[in-house]
Amino acid sequence: MYRKLSELIIYRDPKGDSILWELGHIFEDFHTSADTHEHLRARVYVQVRRLLELATKYGFDNNLWHNYLTFLLITDENPFSLTYEKAGKQEGTVNRFALNDFRVFRDLFDFDFAPLETELGIDCFSTLSDYHAIAKREQIYNKNVSEKVRALSKRIEQAQNAEAVFDAVTDFYLAYGVGMFGLNKAFRVVSEEHGFSVCPITNMEPICLEDLIGYDLQKQRLIENTEAFVSGRGANNVLLYGDSGTGKSTSIKAIVNRYYDQGLRMIEIYKHQFCHLSHVISLIKNRNYRFIIYMDDLSFEEQEIEYKYLKAIIEGGVETKPDNVLIYATSNRRHLIKETWKDRTDSEINGDIHRSETIEEKLSLVNRFGLSIGYFKPSHPEFDHIVLSLAARYPEITLPEEQLLAEAHAWELRNGGISGRTAQQFVNHLRGKARNNHQ
Repeated sequence: MYRKLSELIIYRDPKGDSILWELGHIFEDFHTSADTHEHLRARVYVQVRRLLELATKYGFDNNLWHNYLTFLLITDENPFSLTYEKAGKQEGTVNRFALNDFRVFRDLFDFDFAPLETELGIDCFSTLSDYHAIAKREQIYNKNVSEKVRALSKRIEQAQNAEAVFDAVTDFYLAYGVGMFGLNKAFRVVSEEHGFSVCPITNMEPICLEDLIGYDLQKQRLIENTEAFVSGRGANNVLLYGDSGTGKSTSIKAIVNRYYDQGLRMIEIYKHQFCHLSHVISLIKNRNYRFIIYMDDLSFEEQEIEYKYLKAIIEGGVETKPDNVLIYATSNRRHLIKETWKDRTDSEINGDIHRSETIEEKLSLVNRFGLSIGYFKPSHPEFDHIVLSLAARYPEITLPEEQLLAEAHAWELRNGGISGRTAQQFVNHLRGKARNNHQ
């Protein structure tokens, strides 16, 4: 195996500490008798454990060895894979080197572990080639990645030669991309001691716009803007503002779910991380996706200055914001920045002789969102409609309509008032009671 891996050119692991390369070293030591059987067996078990951990994380099944090799191919961000992500199949000399590597991977798919297993008295690899995973809830593993890996793995299994593997993998790059941005819908910015990292959100809620009852005009405006964005046409940054619990964040998550297959991705960032905004955008500006930078519950207190970073990014910075990036934010405040009565007059009370100019600077932030969409508390009839519509989705809720609405009104008085969120919480409460009654 080690000799086969040494033939790789484009997909050569630069760190050499992957499961694949560690196994390569094990086989090299096995063939040269450079290690004892006992130690080789222990080294094999370490890599099998790593492979099982990866399989659990991504929900691999059937042939874990094939799934793992496929996972390597679709997560390796190299010049070849990134080019094919953007432009699809191209003529070029690099294809000869790629064919060489795909020939190696095709051989690795059919690699014979039997001599090692027989000599060491183990059956790990035979077991992994016919693996039956324990059924897991979607929240435990990344179903989106799992489905793609297993589908491509099957196609490579059926490939008769390196050319067929080439076509299968490059078709995947063009359809879904490569690396974490190709495989995942959403990401978050994680602050670190010396900077930040962008990490996938692997268990994003599968919410749909249809799940949000009402707010049809608001949803339609958001759809129109997003469709223009993913189609490469002109689109605006969006501010969704209004009362809490009305579906602002739900709408954005649902939009990402709807347009993921068209290349839409979302990166969530918090205001204390705005100093990283320009670096995040530099990371994604040349990728073949459309990115929504998502800012939830956005607002600023009087003394906070992070809004200046945001203003510079949206409009006014030296570097033009790339066409594949938009900002979608939610806020309970229409103007985002807290305003006091003393802001409304020019005075020297607080040392600023041009207070109205100061507040104009603050309020100019909201004007940089080209599209503002209001989400407000429903009326009592609208609240009743939401409750009835949500309850109708669950057959275990059997209360007569009059009793259902009476209990819903009592619930909202005790639990935060009228909103879609309150209606959903009430329905969740009824479902919980229904389950207890059936136990």
